[in-house]
Amino acid sequence: AAARPGKVRGAGKGPRRARLQLRHIDTWSALKISLVLSIALFCVWMVAVGILYGVLGQLGVFDTLNDLIGQLGSSSGEEATTGDVINAKIVLGGAAVIGAVNIVLLTALSTVSAFVYNLCSDLVGGLEVTLAERD
Repeated sequence: AAARPGKVRGAGKGPRRARLQLRHIDTWSALKISLVLSIALFCVWMVAVGILYGVLGQLGVFDTLNDLIGQLGSSSGEEATTGDVINAKIVLGGAAVIGAVNIVLLTALSTVSAFVYNLCSDLVGGLEVTLAERD
């Protein structure tokens, strides 16, 4: 049926609204999503550390630090170190260990948080969300 001119269906009522409650988060889904996000953040972390190491290496920061550590070691009576104390292998290896720990911790924290949310939502009814159409 054709609408009559001047009358628009639903005019003046405003946007439709729906009230929903988030009562349960699947812990297995929370684990999978948090694991994928943690791995993505690990990749970002490693790229950022690599870029920062490259920039600081070009500025000569690590050469200065290695010289300072060598001088401190020789003044304390120890043999002078022949290799660099701070190098790419040490820095990126340390960053990888920190990133791996972060993957485990973030995944575990997200999964436990979903479990705790499920327990709390059983007590109080969950999170209420109101959805509305745009005007």
